[in-house]
Amino acid sequence: MFIHIDPAGGLAVYDQIVRQVKFAVASGAIAKGELVASVRELARELAINPNTVARAYRQLQDDGVLEPVRGLGLAVTSRARKACQAGRVELIRTRLHEVLLEAHRSGLNKTQIESLLREELATVRRTPALEGEPSA
Repeated sequence: MFIHIDPAGGLAVYDQIVRQVKFAVASGAIAKGELVASVRELARELAINPNTVARAYRQLQDDGVLEPVRGLGLAVTSRARKACQAGRVELIRTRLHEVLLEAHRSGLNKTQIESLLREELATVRRTPALEGEPSA
């Protein structure tokens, strides 16, 4: 699995795993029915405590992203991609709302905010997409 942990990122390690697995599912990098790495395997790969991976996997099961497959491990559920995509949209909506509130509180008017948005969107469109990410 392609998970990167940032110990200085300010986000709990288990939460980083949860978010990255959900992003991978939302983008289709991990397909429905696909098995994820075992707790021990992922813990060894990331050089972290297996209890941390187990906690992340429990959260992913509680969120309906993973389900146990008897004798095999944990697999992505059939409804996970849609749920993860909706979660990503909601996260982006929340972040965008916070940025727009900050812009408004900073005294920018609607025209200035829209201009900034258009400029940044144009910049994003010119930026090559990272591997595995959709282009803007």
